[in-house]
Amino acid sequence: MKGNKRDKIYLFMILPAFIGFTGLFIVPTVMSFFYSMTNWSVYSQEIHFVGLHNYRKLFSDDKTIAPILHSIKYAILITVIQNVFAIVLAVLLNKKSKAANFVKSITFLPAVLSIMVVGYLFQYIMTSADGGLLNSILMFFGGKPVNWLGDSKIALYSVLITQVWQWTGWSMVIYIANLKSIDSALYEAANIDGCGYWKSFFLIMLPIAKPGVVVAAVFSFVYAWGDLIYGITFITNPNMRPITSSIYNYVQQYQTLWNSTMAFGIIAISPVVLIFIFMQRYIVSGLTNGAVKA
Repeated sequence: MKGNKRDKIYLFMILPAFIGFTGLFIVPTVMSFFYSMTNWSVYSQEIHFVGLHNYRKLFSDDKTIAPILHSIKYAILITVIQNVFAIVLAVLLNKKSKAANFVKSITFLPAVLSIMVVGYLFQYIMTSADGGLLNSILMFFGGKPVNWLGDSKIALYSVLITQVWQWTGWSMVIYIANLKSIDSALYEAANIDGCGYWKSFFLIMLPIAKPGVVVAAVFSFVYAWGDLIYGITFITNPNMRPITSSIYNYVQQYQTLWNSTMAFGIIAISPVVLIFIFMQRYIVSGLTNGAVKA
């Protein structure tokens, strides 16, 4: 009897979240997918089903393909680089000392800063004008100014550096929480067997902390894929912007072609939805096994 009452209380507590998620995400996504397969626009008197025509039209346009490829490259590079740095920092700082706590605090500090503040800060640092900090340093040593944010070869990497700088500390905290949840007896047993610290890390700690690694990697990828602020603030060359910035420009330019706009939106959210569908077991495990504790 008590169990049934408790279940009803839990159901009542999650009901508002379920209603909000359904109304704000599920329903709009389903409607967008439906309209993306029609001829719906401001000029259409009647709505007709056209199948994948809108998607084929988008994928045949270089202006659509380019930002998708930029986003894939951007998200993968950020996920790998950010998490490699975070793992190394977590291993080195997973100890009880004032110095380690100080470094952890400094490393995590950028994660609590406003994205707009970080954006404008690095825009000043990387601006192509002679007054930019990086170019001022280069010219001081006899170098030439570099167009960090406008050069198609390096613009994406310039933004990548900024995001890695801001969010590496956040991933580091996840890894430290996972490492602390591992029984110290495992470290001692590995040490007795002759394993060094790094060998123990790769053979024992990393496999046990796999759910936490998945959580950090998934959130890094999803955040990088969905980045809009950095793309608009930093990259001055429109041809180098990721998909989120491009869909914003696409909506502004073709706002009467609602069917194509809906198709572009479905393309943009598909990787995120698929990741959470197929990785949810690891994500839930990572969240409940200490990945975001402490």
